[in-house]
Amino acid sequence: MTRPPTDAEFSEMVRASWPSLYRTAYLLLGDAAEAEDLVQSALTKTYASWSKVRCVDAGPGYARTVMLNTATSWFRRRSWRNERPTEVLPEAATSIDEALRPTLLDALSRLAPRQRAVVVLRFYEDMSVAETAAALAVHEGTVKSQTSQALRRLRALLGDDVVTVASTGGPHD
Repeated sequence: MTRPPTDAEFSEMVRASWPSLYRTAYLLLGDAAEAEDLVQSALTKTYASWSKVRCVDAGPGYARTVMLNTATSWFRRRSWRNERPTEVLPEAATSIDEALRPTLLDALSRLAPRQRAVVVLRFYEDMSVAETAAALAVHEGTVKSQTSQALRRLRALLGDDVVTVASTGGPHD
């Protein structure tokens, strides 16, 4: 029988996988603080089950799955996107940054949570329809319809040229 992984191995797994988990969480949620909260929640849940892990190499994948399941449960709660109090109201934007990254992040933030999750998993994480459906605990048809609706919305926001490059499909279609 194999030995359970150690706390030191968990710490190393966290150091190695944090950047990737955070990037995915940020793309899913569109907010840096919420992304950090999501990753922390996922890693806390992962640590709670760490003694059951038999292969340390499976840790990052397990943490990613826990993170996606946690995000999905957050999306289902109506209150997860309620207003947040702040001390200072943000200033209205006076100019628009034309660089692609901020434009794309803004467009992603305008998608419904499940549509954003599908786009991030399909095109950023390069998951297949089946993998995305399994990660979000939905049917493959839901992934396909949400992807179609999200791409239609992104085309309206960004134009056909930007979205066509991303949606030409890949080996997982």
